[in-house]
Formats: sequence, structure tokens, C-alpha cells
Amino acid sequence: MRKLIAVLCVLAMCLGLCSFAAAADLKVGVILVGDQTEGYTLAHIEGIQQAQAALGLSDSQLIWKYSIPEDQVCYDSAVDLVGQGCNLIISNSYGHQTYMALAAEEYPDVTFVSMTGDFAAVSGLDNFKNAFTRIYEARYVSGVVAGMKVAELIESGELSPEKQPNSFDGNGNVKIGYVGAFPYAEVVSGYTAFFLGIRSVYENAVMEVMYTNSWFDIDKEAAAAEALVANGCVIIGQHADSTGAPAAVQKLLDAGTVCYSVGYNIDMLPTAPTAALTSPTNTWGVYYTELFTAMVNGTEIPTDWAKGFEDDAVSVTAFGPSCAAGTSEKVSEVIEGIINGSVKVFDVSAFTVNGEELSTRVFNSTIIDFATGNVLYEGTEYEAINDGAFVESVFRSAPYFDLRIDGIVEDAQ
Repeated sequence: MRKLIAVLCVLAMCLGLCSFAAAADLKVGVILVGDQTEGYTLAHIEGIQQAQAALGLSDSQLIWKYSIPEDQVCYDSAVDLVGQGCNLIISNSYGHQTYMALAAEEYPDVTFVSMTGDFAAVSGLDNFKNAFTRIYEARYVSGVVAGMKVAELIESGELSPEKQPNSFDGNGNVKIGYVGAFPYAEVVSGYTAFFLGIRSVYENAVMEVMYTNSWFDIDKEAAAAEALVANGCVIIGQHADSTGAPAAVQKLLDAGTVCYSVGYNIDMLPTAPTAALTSPTNTWGVYYTELFTAMVNGTEIPTDWAKGFEDDAVSVTAFGPSCAAGTSEKVSEVIEGIINGSVKVFDVSAFTVNGEELSTRVFNSTIIDFATGNVLYEGTEYEAINDGAFVESVFRSAPYFDLRIDGIVEDAQ
């Protein structure tokens, strides 16, 4: 028995050393569209650092490339990282994807992961992966927070058609605003989830979306928020990466305008201490820890990875002091409903398109070059409405909900 125990101990030590050796062999290159000053990139940086700590990786095992544009520079950066010995290369912006795929084709022994990308599954490249969180779940919950605030404002009499006629449309609906980066499915999916979250609490709402055509532009985001508030919007959500919109809303609130902010990626309370309600955010450490562990253990890496509240991959930040009473309890209830399936973010009974409720919606994963109309990658068709809801981030990790539902107007002036 003692001899068996000794053999098992030696085996365990060997396995531990093998695991350590494998971890020591991992070298990660990180291509980032921004830097620590930009919320979206900061969330990725923190997630990677969490994974680094979890696996005990040294600083020398990570090579960072900041503020890499979505052009040939991305490809050049990837090739440089290969030359520095990286066997895993990550990029964090959608526009990096094409250049990452080119590098993946050229270097089949290196694993490339394009975050928020959408064609890894149809690319034919075994070493090319996509990942994204189910952030739409957190956006829906942040909409619940916003909806509760609107309901409180109405019930208290602070917001009324008599006091703020510009904040209501001709049908008595409260106006909500949203600062969006681009009219991509990723943004459309997010703002729709936010809007449906609001209407799950306060039904009489409409929303105006203004695009900045930039992921990060403090001045444009602030100007869009100001324009939306001038149009009468009382809540300003965002799918843009700076603090521009919350800062503008805080300034307007301080000047006496009834308006509040829901941010993105980071806690906006330091920027907008009384205007910020919460922010939906990605918990990237969940994915990066899984990814690094799979690389170390030699296990399969999903071609498309997408997880949400059930796996703690998304969350909402701390609730601001202006949130309605009972917000925390309501949010906990809604998150539990999302996890157990009783709450469906894109429940088709909750919205219409051109006045009609949808019973079918085909999603085609074919990738088309919209500049030329040419098919880049041939995909598959899927029925996206299942069990009474549009199922998002199931057939690929990146969002594909691109329906324009009733009650939302884009680029309103």
C-alpha cells in the first residue's frame, strides 16, 4: 500500500510539472483597438489579467499591442506576434477579423481568436475562433433599471406631459434615447434588448437612436446625448465606448433637466455620480480563463463561444443613487428569470415589426462583402425563432438580431 501511495504521489508530481511546463509554453499576443482609457478595451485588459492570474502566467508570457487600427496594421501586428513566439493571438474588435483570418491562414500552428467576429465557423480555418458574450442579456437588465426609473418619475409626478411636454410623443409615450456606434447587428441587438427591458417595466415608451459612426469618440457621443435630451429623451443608453454621453447627461441633470444615463462596459458613477443608473458590462475574465486553460491543457476551443448571466460572463455595474426604490430586488428577479428561461429577452410577443408579430425569421450565416455584393463565405440557414422567442448568439457567438422593431427610430434628428 505504501509503495502504491508513493507511486501515486510521484505521478501526481509529474502531472503537476507537466501542467506547469504546458502553462510555461503558452505565449499570448493581444491586439487591442484601444487602450486603458477606453472602457471596452479596459474590460478586455482586465479579463486577460484575471486569466493570467488564474493560470499563474508571467508578464513575459503576454505581449500587448495597443490602439491597433482595423486595417493592414492589424495583420502586420499579428505577424509580428507570431515572430515573437506567440502561439495564441487575440484581437478585440470586429474590424480586426479579416486581418486575423489572413494571419490564421498563413500560420496554421498558431491559434487566432477574433473577439466579436462572425465568420470563424464558415472560414474553413481550424485555428481561427470567434467569441462574444451574451451582453444583450445585461442590456435587457439595464433596460429594466431604466424602466423602473421612468415609472418612478411618472408616479412621483416629477415627469408629466404638463411639465415636460417635449418628453412625450403624440401618443403619450415617454421618449428614450440611445447613442449607438454603428448600425450593425451587434448594436441593433443591444439597443433592442435595452428597449424591451424598459418596456417590460414601463410599456409606454419609444426610443430614438443616434449613430456616431465610431466606437470611441467622446465629443460625438456627448453631442448625440445632448441632441437626444434636447429632443425630450429622459434616459440615454449607449453602445459606444467613452464616457462622453454620461458626462453630458450629468451636466444637463445638474442644470435642471430631467435626464439619466445608462452606460456601457464600466461603472459610470465616477463620471456621472447622480445621472448614471448602471452599465451593462462584459466579464471577459470568464472567457479568457477558459481559453487559456484550454490552450494549456490541449483541449478543444469552441469555434463560437457565447455565455451570459448563467456563467457570470455578463453583469450590470453598481446601481447609482438615483435608481428607483426596489431596483436591486427587481434586477435579481429578472436575472434569475433569464437563467431559468422564464424571461426571454427577445420574446416575440413583446414586439412587432411593421405592426405584425413574427412567427418565423431565417438567419443565414453566409458572409457577404457589402461593398461588392460578393459572397465571401458560404453559410447555413437557421430558423431563429424558437419556442416563442428570437434566439440570439446560438448559431454563432456574434449577435445577428437585426430586426427594426416598432417603437424605435434610428438617427432621429
